[in-house]
Amino acid sequence: MVKLNKIYTRTGDDGTTGLVAGPRRKKYDARVEAYGEVDETNSLVGVARQHTAGFPDLDRMLMRIQNDLFDLGADLATPVTGEVLQYEPLRIVKAQVERLENEIDALNADLSPLHSFVLPGGTAGAAALHVARTVARRAERRVVELDAIKGEAVSPEAIAYINRLSDFLFVAARWVNDKGVRDVLWVPGQNR
Repeated sequence: MVKLNKIYTRTGDDGTTGLVAGPRRKKYDARVEAYGEVDETNSLVGVARQHTAGFPDLDRMLMRIQNDLFDLGADLATPVTGEVLQYEPLRIVKAQVERLENEIDALNADLSPLHSFVLPGGTAGAAALHVARTVARRAERRVVELDAIKGEAVSPEAIAYINRLSDFLFVAARWVNDKGVRDVLWVPGQNR
């Protein structure tokens, strides 16, 4: 269980931060960047929830996602080093990815197929979900970049989760746009 009695520790004043295990890292370290992007995604999902409060089923999904994103952050903050730890590190598991896929399928079942790309907008809730989606994509790029660095492995489940999350947020944005009716479609070359 996490217990935070004091918020500031001064240990980061030297430009480093502590991971769950292992030596301190610079605050611009690729691993710190990756879980920082996940944290930003989580914050934007929280903002999106403020604009989608009229959809209780979706709100429950988004709340689970916020919790999963903390799990993902903990996963990324615990490098796989091969060392034996005194505890079992928290990792994203296949069931979390599968739940996201099932929720994508459930929301998508209510939508008509797209024949154009969707511009972010429509309703405030959809616009907020699109912002969260684009930041989730940036987080995915950072996680994949981290995984490409020698000695900085990321589990396939963690990569799959962050990849699936942006898909979920896209479908959820369409779903809150009156199930796609209020989607704003891209018209290629419209303003030439």
